[in-house]
Amino acid sequence: PPDARGATVALGNFDGVHCGHRELMRRTSVAARENGWKASVLTFNPHPAKVVAPARAPQMITACARRVELMGAEGIAQVLVLPFTEDVARWTPQEFVKVRELLEQLGKRCGFEVIAVDPVNVRGERVSSSLVREMVGDGRIARAARLMGRPFELEGRVVSGAGIGSKQTVPTLNLEPDSEVLPRDGVYVTRTHDLDNGRSWDSITNVGMRPTFGGDAVTVETFLLSPYDAPQPERIRVQFLWRVRDERKFPSPETLKTQIFRDVARARRVHERLRKFCA
Repeated sequence: PPDARGATVALGNFDGVHCGHRELMRRTSVAARENGWKASVLTFNPHPAKVVAPARAPQMITACARRVELMGAEGIAQVLVLPFTEDVARWTPQEFVKVRELLEQLGKRCGFEVIAVDPVNVRGERVSSSLVREMVGDGRIARAARLMGRPFELEGRVVSGAGIGSKQTVPTLNLEPDSEVLPRDGVYVTRTHDLDNGRSWDSITNVGMRPTFGGDAVTVETFLLSPYDAPQPERIRVQFLWRVRDERKFPSPETLKTQIFRDVARARRVHERLRKFCA
């Protein structure tokens, strides 16, 4: 668009908006302020690999709308989302420049400057979306949070479940995530946010197949540790803070319910420690 002229532009997928991405956006924002330009991001939707190599395409950590929101929090004034299609995939390098050396060569000819930003390391590990996916998939969500600079999260619509929890164990909010990456099956200490009106609750979340009830699909079920006033949330964000245990099959709903109350007690202790740590 015309108002993109006089801009600094960060180019990439930025899935997860992790610490490395945030450093790049910080540098973009600084360069924009120094020159009186607009801090911008050019990103893609869907991920290019989903078009050019679907079998090898990574699962997305963060949906596009949430990525845009997180970029704005890092000082990016505008995000340009390029729909990645088969036509775009056939562009020549002169039409779409993505190799650093070629980008620098074209910059000299076309009048723009290329600034390379070194990789970011956290505790000796190079931060990348691939590593975040690995950590989340292994259930190491505290380690993933260090790489991202914030808790791993899922957000989406609250959908109707099978009604088992409200009848046989505890009532839960059943989340239909917008993104594709899920934590390893298990029970997690979480924090749940109502995306429509700002309410939030300490919570505990089970990700898995519900083997005690013969489940055949992965579900994300969250139990709020404090009651809420009507209405029931319609869209929620669940932040994963700590892994409690693996999901497992119990001999009866009653024994599962007993374990849930043990998990809830542990979750309350974790939340209390986190509040003291953050105070």
